[in-house]
Amino acid sequence: MINKIIVAITGASGAIYANLLLDNLMQIKDQWTELGVVISNNAKKIWNTELNNDNYKNYPVNYYDKYDFNAPFASGSAQYNIMLIVPCSMGTLGRIAAGISDDLITRAADVILKERKKLILVVRETPYNLIHIRNMETVTLAGGNICPATPSFYSKPSTINEVAETVVNRIIDLAGLQQKSFRWGSEK
Repeated sequence: MINKIIVAITGASGAIYANLLLDNLMQIKDQWTELGVVISNNAKKIWNTELNNDNYKNYPVNYYDKYDFNAPFASGSAQYNIMLIVPCSMGTLGRIAAGISDDLITRAADVILKERKKLILVVRETPYNLIHIRNMETVTLAGGNICPATPSFYSKPSTINEVAETVVNRIIDLAGLQQKSFRWGSEK
């Protein structure tokens, strides 16, 4: 299946996950026909702070302003079938859970949910309070998938990128995309 993918990057800590996700999506271009990216202003600041660059500008994808309601994926008729919010702030999660479509990210998430497509929220907060947990439950019951930015260590990662890659590999798997990555029980 050829996919149409939305990647939203919000202002939570964890720009490394978005960076590695975009890198990996570039390696599997044969699995998607369109890739739209929405990055909030806070996400740009955090990317610059955490990664010391503004490389989010350099991917050969379609970029959309956070308030561009004319973006194709603001409507279900555009038939985007995967949305990845990486990292997903708790504010974004809360607005999605409450059905508040006040920007392109939350509108696109609402569209993905109503069309019964894949919505994956990579929440990046710790600890969770009860409001966070209930919002995650609400999105899950509506058909979304909560994928906390919790790395695994059974692949014995030795660099921060390898640790973060364990989360990104999980995101790509959850999206139904094919990739080469470490699998439980296999050799590194």
